[in-house]
Amino acid sequence: MNVLVIGCGGREHMLVKKLKQSDRVANIFVAPGNAGMQNEATCVNIKADEIERLVQFAKQEAIDWTIVGPELPLSKGIVDWFRAEGLKIFGPTKQAALIESSKDFSKKLMKKYQIPTADFQTFTDSVKAKAYIKSKGAPIVVKADGLANGKGVVVAMTEQEAYQAIDEMLESNRFGEAGAQVVIEEFLIGKEFSLFAFVEGEAVYPMIPARDYKRAYDGDQGPNTGGMGAYAPVPDVSQADYDFAVNAVLKPVAKAMVEEGRAYTGVLYAGLIQTKEGIKVIEFNARFGDPETQVVLPLLENDLIDVIEAVTSGVDPKLKWRDAYAVGAVIAESGYPHACRKGLFVPELCEMDDVYLIHAGTTLNCHAQLVSNGGRVLLAGSVQKTLAEANEKVYQYLQTIEKADKFYYRTDIGVV
Repeated sequence: MNVLVIGCGGREHMLVKKLKQSDRVANIFVAPGNAGMQNEATCVNIKADEIERLVQFAKQEAIDWTIVGPELPLSKGIVDWFRAEGLKIFGPTKQAALIESSKDFSKKLMKKYQIPTADFQTFTDSVKAKAYIKSKGAPIVVKADGLANGKGVVVAMTEQEAYQAIDEMLESNRFGEAGAQVVIEEFLIGKEFSLFAFVEGEAVYPMIPARDYKRAYDGDQGPNTGGMGAYAPVPDVSQADYDFAVNAVLKPVAKAMVEEGRAYTGVLYAGLIQTKEGIKVIEFNARFGDPETQVVLPLLENDLIDVIEAVTSGVDPKLKWRDAYAVGAVIAESGYPHACRKGLFVPELCEMDDVYLIHAGTTLNCHAQLVSNGGRVLLAGSVQKTLAEANEKVYQYLQTIEKADKFYYRTDIGVV
């Protein structure tokens, strides 16, 4: 088979690595890809949201399956375009991807179908939004309604922080159209975890739970990021918690999407939190999460193409998982998640047994040297029998990397 992966980050590099394991895959293309993928796939200089060019490329190269990594092309209808041209693509339609591309849609869907989530209100008027915040008090959560590259969520610990978030989104237009409407949510307390599932209509095939680390610094300090690392599975997610998440969240939302005329195909991501009142939904994403994919897929024993073909044919893929743990820690540019410098020389990367290296924000400069090209640059991961062993392997490796003041990483990924 010829397979095309859409995207350029760590999630897509992990998808490439997983596809490389398949005896059924002859050629892997990735658009646009990054420097770390060049030895494992053919990188194509087409951006992830250049949909017409991607359709043309898929026809030209006789692509058998296209797998979409990031949310932007999904929100722009890449699946609809490919299907209209008779091309096989794995992901939700534009109408179904609204479960991620509009927080307001997602929250109203959960309310309508009684899927447990935080109380909320949606606003376009900053005065009314601030009045609501004042009536509720802090801490409180302010979210841009649309896609904001993982930066549109503010967990405000004071009312002043919440007011500032409202000003940035509704008055200063920080996120453009994505922030023209905001969702203000109740602040939930508890441990978070992520649960992915392969979905086709009402059929839901859940994966193992993972936990990512959103705050920039050790001890969950600092600003929210797109994720500084993750591990899977999660020991404190009990079988009862897992069953509840599947039966009270994933299956009902898949059924709800069918009833709403937005039947879902692809990977559905549920961001969940274990509260005193029980498990609640923080958010849904319409694709594999990042960086959780980098610790979930290494534990999947099945051939990914077999799974995709089974799911889309209405057949149970019978997912099998390694009896092991995976830990992955992100190496980020020192300014991340704020203004990030690009073009920084990435330190020499040595080989180490039992550690896999995922490229996220890397490219080659005009001298063919590896340099940074984004906030999250690399992820070092390891699969071991225990969580502690996986953690130890990752940090043994990270200690060999010269990061100076250009890069940083959290030192507590996988520490329960």
